[in-house]
Amino acid sequence: MLDYATLKIIWWLLMGVLLVGFAIMDGHDMGVGTLLPFVGRSDLERQLVITTVAPHWEGNQVWFITAGGALFAAWPLVYAAAFSGFYWAMLVVLWALFLRPVGFDYRNKIPNAPWRSAWDWGLFIGGAVPPFIFGVAFGNLLQGVPFQFDSYLASSYSGSFWQLLNPFALLAGVVSSAMITMHGGVYLAHRTEGVIQTRAIKGALGAAFVMVLAFVAAGVWLQFMDGYRITSVIDTGALPDPLRKTVVRETGAWMANYAYQPLLWVLPVLGVLGALLAVVQLRLRRTLTAFMCSALALLGVIGTAGGSMFPFIMPSSTMPSASLTVWDSVSSHLTLGIMLGATLILMPLIVIYTSWAYRVMRGKVTADLVKDNEHGAY
Repeated sequence: MLDYATLKIIWWLLMGVLLVGFAIMDGHDMGVGTLLPFVGRSDLERQLVITTVAPHWEGNQVWFITAGGALFAAWPLVYAAAFSGFYWAMLVVLWALFLRPVGFDYRNKIPNAPWRSAWDWGLFIGGAVPPFIFGVAFGNLLQGVPFQFDSYLASSYSGSFWQLLNPFALLAGVVSSAMITMHGGVYLAHRTEGVIQTRAIKGALGAAFVMVLAFVAAGVWLQFMDGYRITSVIDTGALPDPLRKTVVRETGAWMANYAYQPLLWVLPVLGVLGALLAVVQLRLRRTLTAFMCSALALLGVIGTAGGSMFPFIMPSSTMPSASLTVWDSVSSHLTLGIMLGATLILMPLIVIYTSWAYRVMRGKVTADLVKDNEHGAY
């Protein structure tokens, strides 16, 4: 079996893979939901938009569920502290997500315009709210979360829901919301044609420019914001104990990793360049290439957050020494090893069946296709 320190790094990377996978796969579903009321001007057009994602959205939720399960199993202290600190924010996300399955299933049960319009806005909420809240959560992680541990490692949280909605966190929410909307617009442009494709491209272009501007602004802000740095000796192979280290807050500390490892600059460059290349490809109507570029932008943005914070996962603003890191908030050596074995078996299966499903149901969704299948599940 791999040594403990190596497994800790592997699971940090795997959590990043799961987050990126969730953003790419379930993110384009949410992005389409966000654009739904604006690119679909009639009931038929909105039904067409829904049909582009309806067969796949439940399968794409696997990435979200897997990421949550992996967080619980690999980083139990992070799971406990995060769900205490972000409790109300998580409830908002769940309430918004509840609207997706019922929206997809109930929308066409009754041929009534107000009924269908209400569920269309429900799908909009289910698509727009979660990415924004996730971005706000990441913005708060970069600032530090007001939690602490006692001598028994019982965590307590001293913040409130409204404190989460601070200016930097809201800016991070804009970055997250815009990049998911861009990704959804690119996917919708790839699966549609005519006027809906034109509207989807306009929506994706606008979201891409907002994402780039907000992402660059957040990066500049980050250089003048307090970050966290470990000042004690780190035993990377030690058993978890978040109170064993000493941590200080310093202005610009989140930029230190870029000085130590200049190669990390590839991540923010990828975030910006991927979005701009997606814009160029959309203008050329190369929608599949645009989707790949958009996916690279998501990888760059999420990777930038992870690369800036490493080895921190959840810094504490009230008790910096209690900050949770890659080294001291993980499960046991045996647990990480067993989980890695299961992941090496199950993740390729997820990728294979997802690829097969998208291949089988590839192609453009047209008005004629929707009319011919108006009595289908969606």
